[in-house]
Amino acid sequence: MLELGLRLQALGDDRAVLRLPWSDRLAREGGGLSGQALMAAADTATVIAVSAARGAYGPMTTVQQSTSFQRAVTGSDVLIEAVLTKPGRRMAFADVTLTDADSGRIAARASTVYALLG
Repeated sequence: MLELGLRLQALGDDRAVLRLPWSDRLAREGGGLSGQALMAAADTATVIAVSAARGAYGPMTTVQQSTSFQRAVTGSDVLIEAVLTKPGRRMAFADVTLTDADSGRIAARASTVYALLG
């Protein structure tokens, strides 16, 4: 979270919204934000959403993450909203939407699954 500069924008019982600030350091050839940065932000947002739903952070690990990129983000922050679709006792499932903060257009969507270890 620190390396990407992520900032918490909103937190709810079943969701977290983070802001990924634009950084030339995270851009690739052509000026688009790297997919790796977007995937790491989606992963982090899910951890925070799961922690909020459980009332505190507990040990967990990513089991699966599938990301579909829809458009490049250039020169704009990204808003990452992770919404838990099934916060179980041993597994948690979430849908993540990554939106270009300037245009409001969806840049990517991710589906994540976590094993809850504690």
